[in-house]
Amino acid sequence: MGERFGVEVASGITLAAERRPADGPPVVLLHAGVCDRRSWADVTPALADADVVAYDRRGFGETPAGTAAFRHLDDLYAVLDAAWPAGEPVWLVGNSMGGALAIDAALERPARVAGLVLVAPAVSGEPDPDTLDPATQRWADAIDAAEAAGDLDALNEAEVALWLDGPAGPAGRVSGPARALLADMNAIALRSGADEDAGAGGIDAAARIAAELRVPTTLTWGDLDLPLIVARCERLAAEVPAIARTHVFTGTAHLPSLERPAEVAQVVAAALSAARSS
Repeated sequence: MGERFGVEVASGITLAAERRPADGPPVVLLHAGVCDRRSWADVTPALADADVVAYDRRGFGETPAGTAAFRHLDDLYAVLDAAWPAGEPVWLVGNSMGGALAIDAALERPARVAGLVLVAPAVSGEPDPDTLDPATQRWADAIDAAEAAGDLDALNEAEVALWLDGPAGPAGRVSGPARALLADMNAIALRSGADEDAGAGGIDAAARIAAELRVPTTLTWGDLDLPLIVARCERLAAEVPAIARTHVFTGTAHLPSLERPAEVAQVVAAALSAARSS
């Protein structure tokens, strides 16, 4: 993607990062919970005017999980301080759990966030659903069975199918390099043994986002994503005044940066352009 660098955080962990410098607005790309920074590799080249950073959170890609208590928010702030020590506001582009992290940062330190582009974001503090649609439940059962058996290969295969193909799509709907990359990224995350709940920021974004989110926000999602995620995004679009722009990736599931990277880049560029002209 660009120039590699590391950001050492308080617990002695070094976050693996890359930067593609430019004179334009600063942008940080925050990966989903089944990916690492490589998920943005085909998006970054199209953001030619932006100063772009992507990094691996703890337990993903080239960043070890570690054992000390931490917050992903504090790690993000460390990346911002390393890349832009003058403290200028930064655009955060986040997919899934990366989207939740972006929202949390905008609520906790709004002066440091210029704007958000959210791709099928999770929302901190939102309760787990009581029920799932049948297609999603089928994959959830397969994931639970693989976890119970300790079969990481089967677990990886099921998670790749759910998040890349979509719950109702045929397994293998997305093939080729995108599938191979996701399988590799998720395998690293699974082998790291990192606790999925580690690094929580203590932000109840679900209770605060409608009233407190102030930065300009673009919200996007794929129409083949989990129905509960599509419903969440539609609800956020209706209830959160800061969301001024929305975009639906047609024929796409949870990871548009792997399926439609050029379209993702266009959405990000449009958000940056709109902010400059406002």
